Amino acid sequence: MSKQQQVRHKHTPQRTCIACRAVAGKRGLVRLVRTAGGVQVDPSGKLAGRGAYLHPSQECWQRALESRRIEQALRTRLSQTDRELLHTYMATLPETVTDSVE
Repeated sequence: MSKQQQVRHKHTPQRTCIACRAVAGKRGLVRLVRTAGGVQVDPSGKLAGRGAYLHPSQECWQRALESRRIEQALRTRLSQTDRELLHTYMATLPETVTDSVE
């Protein structure tokens, strides 16, 4: 194969959901980040701080909140305010993961 015939495939960053441990494309997951002000949802995926990823489904979020996986992944304790913020965000998500094309 000559250089002109070679096809370059774009690299897709992969991340693991901390709840179900499934690997998915970074853009298909929601990033949580630990900041000085507490834990928050990072829709852009660019905030500075330690991050963790979850599928955008209530199923994965509920599992992560109940089992303290968010606290373990971010190496912090969730305050009551952080928990309320995460539960509020979780309520806006669909029940289960839907397959998305990346």
